Formats: sequence, C-alpha cells, structure tokens
Amino acid sequence: MSINFPLLLVIAVAVCGALALADLLFFAPRRRAAIQAYEGRAGSIDQSTLEALNKEPLLIEYGKSFFPVLAIVLVLRSFLIEPFQIPSGSMIPTLEVGDFILVNKFAYGIRLPVVDTKVIEVSDPKRGDVMVFRYPSDPNINYIKRVIGLPGDKVRYSSDKRLFINDTPVAETLIGEEPGSLGSARLFEEKLGEAEHLIRKEMGRYRIEPDREWTVPAGHYFMMGDNRDNSNDSRYWQDAHIPADLAGMVPDHNIVGKAFAVWMSWPDPKLSNLPHFSRVGLIH
Repeated sequence: MSINFPLLLVIAVAVCGALALADLLFFAPRRRAAIQAYEGRAGSIDQSTLEALNKEPLLIEYGKSFFPVLAIVLVLRSFLIEPFQIPSGSMIPTLEVGDFILVNKFAYGIRLPVVDTKVIEVSDPKRGDVMVFRYPSDPNINYIKRVIGLPGDKVRYSSDKRLFINDTPVAETLIGEEPGSLGSARLFEEKLGEAEHLIRKEMGRYRIEPDREWTVPAGHYFMMGDNRDNSNDSRYWQDAHIPADLAGMVPDHNIVGKAFAVWMSWPDPKLSNLPHFSRVGLIH
C-alpha cells in the first residue's frame, strides 16, 4: 500500500497548528487565570505549585513543538525543493540507481499540496528538461524522465533508433562503446533544445515496432528515459482508462518539478555500503 506523504504532512501540520491555536486562545489564558487566583489567595507562594499550574498538557506541548518544524518542511517540500532517490536505471548514464536528487518544485508553477492545483504560473517545461511527474496510470508513483515532446510536437522513433521531432532528426554524436558492454551498448551525446546530455542505446535490442509516431496533445508532454532501450516511458504506456490519443502522454497537472542536482549516491544500502558524493553535481 502506497503512503500519501503530502497528505499526511498536511494533516500533521493542521493538527499541530490547531493544538497550538487552542493553547493560545483557551488553555494558556486558563493557566494564567489559575496562577493569578492562586497568588491572590495564597499566603506564601510555592514554586512547585506555580510550575504545576503553568504546565502545558503533554499533547499541547508536543503540538506546539512540532508545528513550526512541520510547517517549514511543508513549505520547503511543497513549494521549493523536494528530494527523491532514483530507483531504476532508466536514466543511465545521466542518473544512476541510488542517486539522491533535488527537484525544483516552483520551476513549472506553484501548486497547492495534495490537490496539486497550479495557482501561480512560472514557466512551462522545455524540451530536454529532466522532469519528475506522477505516473499517469498510477498517480501515487513518481517517475523521472526527459522531456522529449512538447504540446503540438510530432515525435517519431525510427527503426535505426533515431529520434525525430517534427520530422527533424535530433542531433546526436557517437561517443563510443559503453565500457564493459562488449560492444552491445553505445553512448551518444544528444542535443535536445538547449540541453546536451548523454544517452545509452543497446544496438541489438528492439522493444517496439519501428517508426512509431506520436502527436503530443495540448497540455501534455512526451517523456523518454536516457537509457533508451531500458526505460518504461511514453513509448510503452497503455491504460484502458486513458483515451487512445492520450496514451503515453503526461498531463500538465501530473508534473512534480524539474530535477536539477545530484547531492548524494547510495546504490544499495542493503549491502551495508556507505553513501558517497562522487556524483554530486548539476543534472544536464
């Protein structure tokens, strides 16, 4: 069962905030009134009695303590920056399994937490951006891919593994064979818009029929992984509940943010290996 962390965080902030407000409006005045009454009738003041009268209920104490911390986390995570960990190799060589990345939440507009309604326009995704989004068939799952097609674009992937956008081949340069692949995989430098990045192709592997073509509808985006033959992306998504013309497309309201940096890598904590920082840097 997946956990809706944003919803839990909003509920926690609301509960702690309500406890802090209740203390401010009701419980704190009652404590002050009790202390004043005691001081007015007591011949001598007992410090321990004063402390007992001024003591906050345990629930109120916890609520007031956690509220500012949770509120800051909510603001940072919802509107500024959210961390993610890469679970698969679909973005190799740009991102590797175990990379911890930072995602800019306001790059494509300010959205309300939980409901994800955009309230402030900032900018639209650009071709070549590395973007985190909610998987259209299951919005509880976050995916990360590269933006290939913008609204209105015609995308084609040819039999010789070339990418075409609006009938124009995307520029790519062969870098060489992937080390250790024994010639089965090659690395290319691809230029999508202003983005220059590496992609990986397995030259003897074909997962889809050649020369498929897609037209990107308004308000949607076509996504692909940089590990072109090992990526579950817009080329393959099918869902009986999604109209045929929208199959494989990521709607704007599913966007989470733009991935911009790797801050740590930890490939397999189960093996007890330590995290490392050799891959720290900006994402291209």
